Amino acid sequence: MTEQQPYTVVRAFPGFDVRRYPDRVLVQVQVDGDFTRAASRGFRPIQDYLDGNNRSAATIPMAPPVLQEQTGESGHLISVALPGESDLDRVPVPLDETLRILVVPAHEAAVLRFGGGWSTKRFTDRGRALLGSLTAADLLPDGPVYFARFDPPFRPGLLGRNEALVRVTSA
Repeated sequence: MTEQQPYTVVRAFPGFDVRRYPDRVLVQVQVDGDFTRAASRGFRPIQDYLDGNNRSAATIPMAPPVLQEQTGESGHLISVALPGESDLDRVPVPLDETLRILVVPAHEAAVLRFGGGWSTKRFTDRGRALLGSLTAADLLPDGPVYFARFDPPFRPGLLGRNEALVRVTSA
């Protein structure tokens, strides 16, 4: 595992920060299921890709976190950023056709850090809290809330590190 993806804190607010993330390349898969199961189901093909199931047979270190965004009633995008890469030409092509490689341009996101396990309610509540904080900070969401999970599933929930994120623009 490598260091987490870089960012710069643009501004700190009570309870959350606004961060600037540089361009990055994600490996991503769309899966169906409830919030908790979707994360596990989506991470497996990504882990296989990182372990060498790609046209180059290259192993790629994982850069936490695992990102999750709900898409519709039961759909979820599960993603991992590739460390140090923002050039698609240098990224190994997946053998698994359900995986997608994409460049995410630099952007700003509001981020609320929280601990604890991976319950759907905990994540949903933190996402709502983050959205509720944006108005007072004169920020507008620019997309849906998504979540970052930093810890493996075997880590005790009390020690967990998670984040709720949403891209933002100034009001």
